Amino acid sequence: MSEGEATIGWIGIGRMGYPMAELLLRSGHAVEVWNRTRAKAEPLAAVGAMIRDAPADLAAVDILFTMVATGKDLEQVLFGAGGLADGGRVPRIVVDCSSIGVDQGEAIRARLAELGAAMIAAPVSGNAKAVRAGRLSAVCSGPEAAFAEVRPLIAAFAPSGVAYVGGGELARFCKIAHNVLLGVTVQNLAEITILAQKAGVPRHAFLAFINDSVMGSAFTRYKSNALVNLDWTTTFTPELLRKDLDLGLQAARELEVPMPVTAATREALQAHFGAATLKPDTAAYLRQDFSALLETVALAAGITLEPENVPVPTGLEVSE
Repeated sequence: MSEGEATIGWIGIGRMGYPMAELLLRSGHAVEVWNRTRAKAEPLAAVGAMIRDAPADLAAVDILFTMVATGKDLEQVLFGAGGLADGGRVPRIVVDCSSIGVDQGEAIRARLAELGAAMIAAPVSGNAKAVRAGRLSAVCSGPEAAFAEVRPLIAAFAPSGVAYVGGGELARFCKIAHNVLLGVTVQNLAEITILAQKAGVPRHAFLAFINDSVMGSAFTRYKSNALVNLDWTTTFTPELLRKDLDLGLQAARELEVPMPVTAATREALQAHFGAATLKPDTAAYLRQDFSALLETVALAAGITLEPENVPVPTGLEVSE
C-alpha cells in the first residue's frame, strides 16, 4: 500500500500532539484521532480529522502515531482496557513520538511485535511554537523498511529534519541526550544571565549579545523573551525536564559514562522545586515553563526579578 493510500491514526492531542496532528492534516492526509479529553481533539475536525471514541477504534488504521506524556500513558492507550490492542488487532506500524525511557520503549516494542506491528521511535525536538513555525525535527529508530514508509509522514510535521539512527530504541537515547543538553543549557543560561544582571547589564542587552555571537542558537534565541520579560507560558515543565535528566543519569550509570555536569544540573533543578514552595500556589507554579528556574537562580543571588518589558523576537514567529 502506498503512502497516499495508507490510513492514519493519531493518539494524544496535547500541547505538542495537537499542532503535529494539525500539520499532518493540513498536508492533505486523512487522520483518525483519539484523545483522552475529547474536547481538546474536536477542533481538529474543522481541518478534516475524524474524532474517535476510544483507542481501540484506531486498531484498523495502517499507521498509528502516538504522542503522550509518559511510558505508562503509552502502555495504557495501547494495551489497557479499551486500548488499541483490546480487540487483538493493531496497525501495521506504530510511530511513537513520546519521550519515554529506553526500557519502556523496548518492552512496548516487543509487545507490538508479538501482535505483528513494527514500531518506529520518533521523538521530536522543539516545542509547540516550533511546530507551528515549521522548525520541528525528529530522530527515528526501528525497522528500516517501516521507517522508509513513514518518513514522508513524519516530515509533514518535522520539516527541519528527520534523522534515522538505526534499529531498536536508539532514537530514545538520542532524545534523552538532547534533553540532557537542554537542561544543562537552560541552567547555565539562567546562571550567566543573572551574573550579567547583577553586574549591571540588562537581561535583554546581554541575551542579544549571546544570540548574535557564535554561542547563540535557535534555543537561546527563542527562550530570550521568557528570560527578559518573565513569560513562563508553558512549553515544557520542570517535572518533565527532571524526568529526562533522571533518564540520562540512569543511562549513564548503566553504560558507565561519567556525567558530572548533568548530575550538578539535576541538583540545581531540584532547588527549583524547593523554591517553588515559597509561591502561593506551588503546584501551579511548577506547571509553568522550566525557564522559570531563572527566578530560582536570582533568588540564590539575592535578586528580585522584574519584567524588562522589551520586545524580543523569538525566531519562531509564524508568517501569515
